[in-house]
Amino acid sequence: MADVQPPPLRALDDFLLGSARFSVPDVKNLERWNNRIINNLLYYQSNYFASAAIFLVIVGYFRPLQLLLGALVVVLVFLGFVWAAENQAAVRRFRRTHPGLCLSAILGGAYLLLSVLGGVAVFLFGIAFPILLILIHASVRLRSLKNKLENKLESIGLKRTPMGLLLEALGQEQEAGS
Repeated sequence: MADVQPPPLRALDDFLLGSARFSVPDVKNLERWNNRIINNLLYYQSNYFASAAIFLVIVGYFRPLQLLLGALVVVLVFLGFVWAAENQAAVRRFRRTHPGLCLSAILGGAYLLLSVLGGVAVFLFGIAFPILLILIHASVRLRSLKNKLENKLESIGLKRTPMGLLLEALGQEQEAGS
């Protein structure tokens, strides 16, 4: 963990505005689409974390207790999933072959727990909505040459980043940077 380096915040012009290029992904080629998402998650991770944090602060301002409860449930479900994937070979294989389904299972499990506890609206708007926006941006944002170079440094191990560790926990480390 000591060698983890957060990448710089990318310019708003590169992230959303002027030089940013967007295109609908080719849904027939799931491997290429998955590769685009992973590489954009790695390249724009600081922007994604900052966007999610701003959204969480706004929701937390209005519903702080429910947001903390929702965050705690999501973290506990995620940690339970990672523990199961590390200790059960079948779960580990499933995690590697179906990453989208695993993320849906984590969020769905957290949703079910929160529906019992009563924090569903805060979960949906404070946690799931920012994740949805991040995945949509990562899906439609085309990669630049600088993006590809930064991702190659991450994939060969010269740089370790928080998103790289998160993707590794979700079983996507073999695809990062390709």
